[in-house]
Amino acid sequence: MTSAHDPQAADLAGTQPHSRKRSRNLAYSLVEDIKRQIESGSLHPGDKLPTESEAIQRYGVSRTVVREAMSRLEAAGLVETRHGIGTFVLQAPPKEAFRIGPADVATLVDVLAVLELRISLESEAAGLAASRRSDDQLADMRRALDSFQENIAAAGDTVNPDFRFHTHIARATGNRYFVDIMEYLGGTLIPRTRIGTSGFPQEKLLAYLHRINREHQDIYDAIARSDPEAARAAMRVHLTNSRERLRKAQESIGTPG
Repeated sequence: MTSAHDPQAADLAGTQPHSRKRSRNLAYSLVEDIKRQIESGSLHPGDKLPTESEAIQRYGVSRTVVREAMSRLEAAGLVETRHGIGTFVLQAPPKEAFRIGPADVATLVDVLAVLELRISLESEAAGLAASRRSDDQLADMRRALDSFQENIAAAGDTVNPDFRFHTHIARATGNRYFVDIMEYLGGTLIPRTRIGTSGFPQEKLLAYLHRINREHQDIYDAIARSDPEAARAAMRVHLTNSRERLRKAQESIGTPG
């Protein structure tokens, strides 16, 4: 039973739920519109997307909605942002490839279900990574964590460093199928890309992100000292906590599942 004063639920619930829900829906619609243009060939690899100001005018949405949509598209591997230049279309994924993307994970219930899959998959990956990782692979994980931390301080993108950290762990297993599955799942399944964070009070958002990276640090530490059981446990704790944070946010916000 969820307490009305549960701190994790409060971290994610924030204020003005109707405004946040509307922003998430607008961002999702913008993501789907651009994704359709890419898949239909209206937008080609290398094409430059409208600037932030142009997108605001064209789609009649706020700057927050545009930024959230671009973040989701980048996490999905559909676009890349070159700072100071613009955002460009990447190669669209083959339509026949297995992929769980934004259109497939339409509700929080879907994300919760995928988190259950990730708990079993990534817990074992963390254990294997602790046994098999190289120093270079460990350094890649460290850089992803450092990038996450730096972007918290700079109010930058934490989704891509988050996804890179998990993908580096999969790569350190030495089993390419772990990497394939993680890449198929895509960065859109980082839970906060599905619930949106634009409406969170700043102090709650920062506390939420710092807690996530502390959990990442526990995973990293276990892998660094080559402790498979501790790595499995730390990954399980992290993803189970993610599932619970998301479930409590769903209850607090009242999002239909």
